[in-house]
Amino acid sequence: MKFVDEYRDRATVETLTTAIRSAVSRPWTIMEICGGQTHAIVKHGIDRLLPEEITLVHGPGCPVCVTSVELIDRAVAIAARKGVIFTSFGDMLRVPGSSRDLLGVKATGGDVRIVYSPLDAVALAAKNPDRSVVFFAVGFETTAPANAMAAVQARKLGLTNFFLLTAHVLVPPAIAAILGSPSNRVQAFLAAGHVCTVMGYEEYLPLAERFRTPIVVTGFEPVDILHGILLAVRQLEEGRADVENQYARVVRREGNAGARAVIAQVFEPSDRTWRGIGTIPMSGYRLRPAFASMDAEQHFDVGHLEARESPLCIAGSVLQGIRKPHECPAFGRECTPERPLGAPMVSSEGACAAYYRYGALNHGR
Repeated sequence: MKFVDEYRDRATVETLTTAIRSAVSRPWTIMEICGGQTHAIVKHGIDRLLPEEITLVHGPGCPVCVTSVELIDRAVAIAARKGVIFTSFGDMLRVPGSSRDLLGVKATGGDVRIVYSPLDAVALAAKNPDRSVVFFAVGFETTAPANAMAAVQARKLGLTNFFLLTAHVLVPPAIAAILGSPSNRVQAFLAAGHVCTVMGYEEYLPLAERFRTPIVVTGFEPVDILHGILLAVRQLEEGRADVENQYARVVRREGNAGARAVIAQVFEPSDRTWRGIGTIPMSGYRLRPAFASMDAEQHFDVGHLEARESPLCIAGSVLQGIRKPHECPAFGRECTPERPLGAPMVSSEGACAAYYRYGALNHGR
């Protein structure tokens, strides 16, 4: 299949691996931001192909994983109300809040529905004018255009019963927070190709310059990831700190102008709390005043709800690349995909889920 088979080609993988071994002369720690990249690394054993000088750590690039407990609790509170149809992508239903998840609400009679697009939620609102329809708008910049379009479409239809519970998070402020932390160990980043497809990579230029850290926009197949690592290693070895675009077949410097325009029409940057990490300034989106009537938190008055996280869960350290999933004492014991303590064990992009699925003991480095 074009754009898949050639990026899983064994000979190319071996060539890139040899090039990395030839380029590296000292230890380096590189973080992949995206959970999709994490799963590809663990699934294909990419970390085991690398020389021992290269350490890969996993970043906070799983939007399900970093959605705060407070927002899950607010989603649960809204979904449990009479007259509400609460809609979400399926991977959010089992993310634990302080005491319940959305699947638990559904099991006790709440009208919680899985949808495949925010426009499905708009259609539900149009068909059920006597019900409040809420869509859980989770994701990085990648999903923001579709969620913004849902708000625009609901307005065009004159719907007053459609709401967004907004949980968007942004990548550049997260990179800045990681690099600015006293416990930071990351020396280069593989940036998420799908986010940059929407937003471009101009936002990363000042970060690379400010923190003197290479950033390589990278795709998701084995050849992509190894090529991204090679580019990062070459920069590190040469003492450079540039932004490079490995994913040039998809990503442009300026991103997608149409997608960025609709995001700017509906959303504006705001502070956001990240699960296990805390509040990162201007790291999320909220609805602009013109769309504030669609704000589910305001409409249902749930913004005051506080949350409690499991004391056993070290998701915050995992998401910041400080520790690996298998280093958590609860991993595979108190915390499993069937009984998760934290979101990284639930999400299809979560690092803990990847280690559990593909075998943690094989990925200790």
